[in-house]
Amino acid sequence: MSDIREKIHDKEYIQAGELLEVINENGVGTNRPATRGEVHKQGLWHRAIIVAVVNDENRILIQKRAKTKEKFPGLWDLSTAGHVPFGQDSVSCAATEIMEELGYMLPKKVGVRDFRFMGSFRNQLPLSETFIENQFYDFFIYNLNVHLSDIHIQKDEVEEVRYATIFEIKEMADQGLFHPRTEWIQILYRYIARF
Repeated sequence: MSDIREKIHDKEYIQAGELLEVINENGVGTNRPATRGEVHKQGLWHRAIIVAVVNDENRILIQKRAKTKEKFPGLWDLSTAGHVPFGQDSVSCAATEIMEELGYMLPKKVGVRDFRFMGSFRNQLPLSETFIENQFYDFFIYNLNVHLSDIHIQKDEVEEVRYATIFEIKEMADQGLFHPRTEWIQILYRYIARF
């Protein structure tokens, strides 16, 4: 544990901004922390979440990633996504990301059951020799009717938000306008097709 304390004061940690848990290639936690910079530089497996906010009309809230983003700037993405910090679970991370990226305060009575877990999938994106994204994504659906005027985006994360149908999203992904991590599209399509 002294190694963790040293990392907290380490310059690399301050620049990286957060500690993540290293997981194995099967998605099992190791209880080993590493900085965000370390996991990307070394290609270590780690966990992230993605959330589809779906309204009563089965329209999905999507966001356009800020042009200043390190990865895939200016591309469209699901409602929210983010790394799961060391010591945090995926559901609480999903709630935090909605509030941080979209600036939308969730109701006080939001619970674990409000986030429908749709599954996990592996995704490998070698972006460069020094940036390798090896992630397990936990995918959630959160049913919420939120007006766009009630969303206050975090400008350094998100450029724009709007609603789209699953068919519009599929078309945008086919045109290369979406973050290349699109395994969730079929899962979301099957979910929406039930209604």
